[in-house]
Amino acid sequence: MKYSILTLFPELVRPWTQESILEKVIAKGLIKVDVHDIRGSTTDKHKTADDTPYGGGAGMVMRVDVTVKAIEAAGLADEVILLSPAGERFTQKIAEDLATKEHIVLVCGRYEGIDARAEEFVTREISIGDYVLMGGELGALVILEATSRLIPGVIKEAESHQQDSFSTGLLDYPHYTRPAEFRGLGVPEILVSGHHAKIAEWRRKQALKRTKQRRPDLLEQAELTAEDLLWLEELD
Repeated sequence: MKYSILTLFPELVRPWTQESILEKVIAKGLIKVDVHDIRGSTTDKHKTADDTPYGGGAGMVMRVDVTVKAIEAAGLADEVILLSPAGERFTQKIAEDLATKEHIVLVCGRYEGIDARAEEFVTREISIGDYVLMGGELGALVILEATSRLIPGVIKEAESHQQDSFSTGLLDYPHYTRPAEFRGLGVPEILVSGHHAKIAEWRRKQALKRTKQRRPDLLEQAELTAEDLLWLEELD
């Protein structure tokens, strides 16, 4: 998988790719991350990538000619994604779809946004939430992390992400590790019983419980078994 991140501030993005798991999988060649400075597509000596908005108003707008030139310079891609508050809400399902692509271009806006004509040169717009940031860089990194971890070989245990929150349609069950007791707080006895079937049942029930308590809206779309529905009734 290749990611091309287009930004006016490449040094905000590059350090994120040089630590932890991303650094290792990039070194192994499992993914490739190219960070492109949009100002490299400008044509004047001042590297001007933005201008005042037509019709007046506060702030600056990123130029369509510079932005599109940067998109085209990134090469052919399966998806050209503009990070935008007006885009579709990013979900695990979208992450799973994007993880099957070979090349994704992520376009990071800044200031008041990008000239609307640039929207004709992207394949989709994505928002990571109903709030406004200073730019699209964090959104691009969210997509990078959420999708790259789904690529075979990036996470050693495939089951790790298959059981993640949202991957199953539910929130994840609670996890525990050593020490067995901390300030009077213990670990559920079932988890140290060695009874794998009972543990699996407990985890499923806990996932259902957490989802019902914290994100009941997810239950409307989740694929639930008859047994799941009985357990949910017990919670009532």
